[in-house]
Amino acid sequence: MADQKKKMLTLVQQEYQQLAKQHEPPRPLLRNFTRAFLVGGVICLIGQALQEMFIRYFDFTEKTAGNPTVAVLILISALLTGLGLYDRIAQWAGAGTSVPVTGFANSIASAAIDHRSEGYVLGVGGNMFKLAGSVIMFGVASAFVIGLIKTLIKMGG
Repeated sequence: MADQKKKMLTLVQQEYQQLAKQHEPPRPLLRNFTRAFLVGGVICLIGQALQEMFIRYFDFTEKTAGNPTVAVLILISALLTGLGLYDRIAQWAGAGTSVPVTGFANSIASAAIDHRSEGYVLGVGGNMFKLAGSVIMFGVASAFVIGLIKTLIKMGG
């Protein structure tokens, strides 16, 4: 805990924090890292296999096979979320399931499922895009800044 926050706590609260820290079970970091690495790797392996399938069997180029690969990964992630399996995998694997596309799809699908009782428009649509809106806005702003930097570098060189 930061020293600034510690000063705001009363003596009893500070003693409780120390007691709680003493009784906190140690985290199995190596196991957690290994699980995250393996599951994240398997998700990436599935994505690579899908891309190879689109290239080999559907005559996509390496450049054009990316879009259907991402779409299938999103579909699989949303289906597993709807069936309640993605969350089980995430509990076991931890951060390994937050591979950008599948983790994002899981977040959106989870929000939609959690708020479906409020109706399709305000519940599902409204809450599903709360998360998506911030991610899209950050992506657009980042792309603008990177494009601006690239343009300035080209003009200078």
